[in-house]
Amino acid sequence: MLGDAKVDEHGRVLDQDDGSDIYFDKDAEDHEINIKSAICFLRGKAYEALDNRDLARQWYKAAIKADPLCYEALECLVDNYMLTCEEESELMSSLQFREEDGWLSAFYSCLITKHEKEYVVDAKFKELERESCSISSSSSGETLKNNTDVLACKAEYYHQSGEYQKCWQLTSSLLERDPFHLKGTLVHLAAAMELGHSNDLYLLACNLVKDYPQKAISWFAVGCYYYCIKKYDQARRYFGKATGLDGTFPPAWIGTGIAYAAQEEGDQAMAAFRTAARLFPGCHLPTLYMGMQYVRMHNFKLAEQFFTQAKSICPSDPLIYNELGVVAYNMKEYRKAVQLFELTLDHTSSSLNEMWEPTLVNLGHALRKLKEYQRAVSYYEKALTFPTKSLSAFAGLAYTYHLMDNFEAAINYYHKALWLKPDDQFCTDMLTYALESSCHSTARRRIV
Repeated sequence: MLGDAKVDEHGRVLDQDDGSDIYFDKDAEDHEINIKSAICFLRGKAYEALDNRDLARQWYKAAIKADPLCYEALECLVDNYMLTCEEESELMSSLQFREEDGWLSAFYSCLITKHEKEYVVDAKFKELERESCSISSSSSGETLKNNTDVLACKAEYYHQSGEYQKCWQLTSSLLERDPFHLKGTLVHLAAAMELGHSNDLYLLACNLVKDYPQKAISWFAVGCYYYCIKKYDQARRYFGKATGLDGTFPPAWIGTGIAYAAQEEGDQAMAAFRTAARLFPGCHLPTLYMGMQYVRMHNFKLAEQFFTQAKSICPSDPLIYNELGVVAYNMKEYRKAVQLFELTLDHTSSSLNEMWEPTLVNLGHALRKLKEYQRAVSYYEKALTFPTKSLSAFAGLAYTYHLMDNFEAAINYYHKALWLKPDDQFCTDMLTYALESSCHSTARRRIV
């Protein structure tokens, strides 16, 4: 019924007969539907239903190129991770917006901004608010500042940046206004998992299963609850049920892999991540997690290959540079590790949060190995400003002071590390050694 037109990789329809723009007046208003775009979009949906995701991707691109107002096509491309970050940017720059559609262009650019720096994202959201103010002043429409899709987009950015509390507050207010906003619900689930809000997850999962028993997100929510309370077998079962209902639901495949990894079942975890990488070529997370599995197996060369592949899909995610830094550190390439950890911090948002505490500690370790003790101390101290004070930061700082012959500070921090973990062998042995060294040093000073 939709004909047998052909399309190329760039979303250009090759059949000339198919190229005439036909418009259909909807409800006799000015809102017109571009028939060519609608047909391209339907072809994309048909190919996606047939599991031909390559052709589906090309027809979705053709649909949005024929009519930039075909938001559903962009939504399918972005939500199903069909395009890499570079391909998304290329597609955005190729769209021909009308002069009055500046607000839509601004919204689309916010939609595809996943891992940009905070000031870049803020500028894009401000531009969107400015554009929406200009259309609201000339019509009876409202500004887009409190639009639920825009708020969901902003919440997604907060989640990617590790600002989980901000994300949680935003999605909570969004769902109060629109309890049926499924994209907002998904980000809300992810934030609840990161914050360990198991009670909220339980209530949300119950409501979703009751309202949408046939949707993948409902059973994914149940899986999130079980993962949050560390019952990984049940979590896996419900993530599996979600993929059974919708095989193209990215979070469920990634959740399955992470649940297997939590039980150290590496082969099954890798199988889930491989499936996700095949189904969602624009999502860098499966390849990133595969690299992490290889790091766990101490196969650093293979891990580096997967991290490099993830970087080619999404070059602006700081987590990739952190993992590459870990690989370099383990391969004793300390100078390279320092550069990669510094690159990680450059790619994070302007206000560092506790998500990046391990990166600061890792950077301290690498600098200590290079005998740049003063710089190492500064990064350890920065890591200790977060509420999540880690044993590694205290131990690293103590050992660095020890190497600098500052025994008093070293003993102080070894005690703090042992307060967190009293049976830590390294800190116990080094504390004894530091106390002995301190006594010898005091004795020598007295003799002098």
